[in-house]
Amino acid sequence: MNHLLLADDDLVLCSMLKRYLESEGFHVDTAHDGKQALQKALAQDYDLLALDVTMPAMNGFDVLRRLRVYKPTPVLILTARGEARDSLLGFELGADDYLAKPCDPRVLEAHIRAVLRRSVPQESGRNDGRAQIVTVGDLSMDCVTRCVLIDGRSVILTKTEFNLLSLLISKAGQVFVRDALSELGLGRPLGRYDRSLDVHISNLRRKLGPLPDGRDRILSIREVGYRYLRQ
Repeated sequence: MNHLLLADDDLVLCSMLKRYLESEGFHVDTAHDGKQALQKALAQDYDLLALDVTMPAMNGFDVLRRLRVYKPTPVLILTARGEARDSLLGFELGADDYLAKPCDPRVLEAHIRAVLRRSVPQESGRNDGRAQIVTVGDLSMDCVTRCVLIDGRSVILTKTEFNLLSLLISKAGQVFVRDALSELGLGRPLGRYDRSLDVHISNLRRKLGPLPDGRDRILSIREVGYRYLRQ
């Protein structure tokens, strides 16, 4: 049973969503201000945090920013405004997905399940030819523990960032087209003005740093996609 933390200062909405999600098989804890949400998220290992942007004591973005220092817990941002800048800021801070409120509980459940599916490590021990540890140049990825090392240095990635990197690495030296990268890495097609994929890639570049020769590890191929460079 997946353990969720639902953080929203709307007590009535929070109670309704908790009842619905628990009826669908989730175990749900709640928090009604940002400080309480951060304390609970750090104290327990939740499978996912659904985080409202506008909360008292500490807003959702500040909670996400501080959480990412310590944990890669998948985060779904909830925003009543639904503005593009809110979703982009959430992605820049390490959110895995976002949803505008008000929303149908069934839509929220679908987003939660999509993020959780992308967050589950591939099973080990199968004789299907898949490598558990993939190495490209100075980068090493453990597909079971989801650990990433650059020249022996640990790099902390969100679940979504890890998924995108693993896709790019699987075709290192080749172009991975945007639509396919979004479908497989984000679990949804890109909208016409959707920049979420670009923001996740930008975060990856920043965290991974350049290649030893100074080149960017991930190249943008205009209007096509992205390519991870082989050294």
